[in-house]
Amino acid sequence: MDKTTTDHIKFLADKYETEAFLASDPSQFMHKVSGDANQETMAFIASCLSYGSRKQFFGKIQYLLDASEGNPYEWIGSGRWEKALPDTTDCFYRLYTFHDMHTTFCTLASLISEHGSLKAYVNKNASTGIEAVEAICAYFAEHEANAIIPKNAKSACKRICMFLRWMVRDGSPVDLGLWSDIMDRRTLIMPLDTHVVQESLRMGLLKSRTASMGTARRLTDAMLEIFPDDPLKGDFALFGLGVDEER
Repeated sequence: MDKTTTDHIKFLADKYETEAFLASDPSQFMHKVSGDANQETMAFIASCLSYGSRKQFFGKIQYLLDASEGNPYEWIGSGRWEKALPDTTDCFYRLYTFHDMHTTFCTLASLISEHGSLKAYVNKNASTGIEAVEAICAYFAEHEANAIIPKNAKSACKRICMFLRWMVRDGSPVDLGLWSDIMDRRTLIMPLDTHVVQESLRMGLLKSRTASMGTARRLTDAMLEIFPDDPLKGDFALFGLGVDEER
């Protein structure tokens, strides 16, 4: 990778990884609750709904945050979430029905009941980013809850990778670092979406538009050349630039 590209990505990463980034990003919602358990749970909920138009899915995430009364961990564990997400075939958001959301939340509630938290579950089943993605996919697949969570790690699993970035990276005004003690941030995988792919192609970091886990890992390898201790710092550069150009 040439020095001009490397320097440009470093500049963009510093530009976008600021507290101001939260205002236009779904990561803002995990900062609206207090306590590790609540922040982790809210982050997972927000990641599940983070696709499509931010103006639209922000409202859906806020609806669930309001329904939880700022205590999503207890809300999930107690089953009170079922009032907000009845098991019907009505549309909740885009391709997601209330049934899809109901099944996903039912599975999340089971995971919390069995293991205490997502962190505890991942800690028992994974030590790297890809293992964590596989473990989360596997649990939801075992419970036949794959309308929102991919059934395996063959796809890019963008939202799970984003959730893991939020949980593992520490020392950030955006990411929480709640799992920094159980996973090395150097093993995380770049969240791959349309913005990131487009900017990566433009910069010569990728040659394929395919949103697969293989492509995500190749991009991560490229980011490791620039940020050997923290490859997902590069996510701020590529994603932030793409969002800015969309406006």
